[in-house]
Amino acid sequence: MKKDPGLIFRVILAFTDAIAIIVAFLVAYLARIHIDNRPYFFEAEPLAFTSTIALLVPAWIILNAFLGLYKKSIILGRSRAPELLRLLFGSILGMMVLISYDFFAESHIFPTRMVAVYAALLCFITLCLFRGIIHRIRTHIVRKDKGTLRAIIIGNSPNTERLIDHLADYPEDGYSLVGVVSNKRNVPEEFLDRRFSSLKDALKKAEADVIFQTDEQGSEYVYGQCIKHHMLYYFVPSDSTLSSHVGDLELIGGTPAILVRITPLIGGARIIKRLMDVILGGLAFILALIPMAIIWIIVKISDPKHSAFYGEYRLSRYNKKVKIYKFRSMKPQFSGMSPEEAFTRMGRPGLIEKYRKGGDFIPNDPRITKIGRFLRASSLDELPQLFNVLRGDIALVGPRALVPGELRDYGDRSLLLSVKSGLTGLAQVSGRRDISFEERRALDLYYVQNWSIWLDLNILLRTITAVILRKGAK
Repeated sequence: MKKDPGLIFRVILAFTDAIAIIVAFLVAYLARIHIDNRPYFFEAEPLAFTSTIALLVPAWIILNAFLGLYKKSIILGRSRAPELLRLLFGSILGMMVLISYDFFAESHIFPTRMVAVYAALLCFITLCLFRGIIHRIRTHIVRKDKGTLRAIIIGNSPNTERLIDHLADYPEDGYSLVGVVSNKRNVPEEFLDRRFSSLKDALKKAEADVIFQTDEQGSEYVYGQCIKHHMLYYFVPSDSTLSSHVGDLELIGGTPAILVRITPLIGGARIIKRLMDVILGGLAFILALIPMAIIWIIVKISDPKHSAFYGEYRLSRYNKKVKIYKFRSMKPQFSGMSPEEAFTRMGRPGLIEKYRKGGDFIPNDPRITKIGRFLRASSLDELPQLFNVLRGDIALVGPRALVPGELRDYGDRSLLLSVKSGLTGLAQVSGRRDISFEERRALDLYYVQNWSIWLDLNILLRTITAVILRKGAK
């Protein structure tokens, strides 16, 4: 899904939670030191005390996440009671964690135990206050039809009218209705101007982010359109199918809807994956600086007239074109050409069929320089892509970045493009050139639909092994 205002809201909420916790501790510290006249264990500067607490706040935020305080069902629920109860429990539990840390640490955090007592109560108060402010600001914004997901409802069932009414009455749920594909009897009169005769027409005229389907008619086609346009897909089950649903069940008002995920890599998972890319990618980039400098010098000496780097546009998430950098391994006269164009230009068109049948590879490819063959076989030519990872163009792990012209060969191209392409991936560590085009595509699709942190870490470890052993490299 291209637009995810819910994720942005949760990130803002986590940030304001951190501020609220720091403010609570600072107020508690000042109250104990400057208002309460009883002696304390040691004296600490307010800035030093606050800085120490700030360093420990991320652990508190992680604890809040485990308590479900950033789940959509909690923060957007009709009642605030579940959220308040979890905030209270989180404040007590978080304080217990800090007190335990203070007990075992070499240097104590709290100049007096009462600071912790005051802060436990103040944390709950400031968290409720800050969250209340953020909720009000968000409600004000969404009621102006900003920061919402544009929704299309399709299907002929009583749930259609129910959903229409709910989305209109409760914009704070985060949806704005832009289209309905249903019989007139299911559409209230005031929404007939948003009614379309077909889903194709609705998608063409109403830019949408999510589809709610209220019956089973043509569900495979509707789901396929969601994949193609990178949209969320909710299926609203009938009572008879509710007990056997597959997916995440949410209540849109009083109507149950099943979110059928195209990939697990959405919402908070995207944040975790991006943090992994920045941390691990940054470390790898630092370690690779000296080898990259040596390779740059060697490539530049071998061909002083041309750049040692080569940039090529590839497709990444949501069909976005990104410029991927590599060390130059191809002879300059063939740069930017397709294999067909290059082999034809050199007068060897017979190599085209051999190249394609060989899985886009032929031994001793005449387009590649001698140094380039070594760089490609060792995968060292791809080191500059660490810069692309840090910039956010691609991820450390993901499907292979596609050349725009390759899209016609991928029947599931929209599914592949629902996540960022990767510097390495499941297909690369499963044999690279030793497996067929169809096998590589199947492995990429498996990754998209079965992503997990552990799968990424496994692929990264296998990548190191594959590069060292030159598994599948030619």
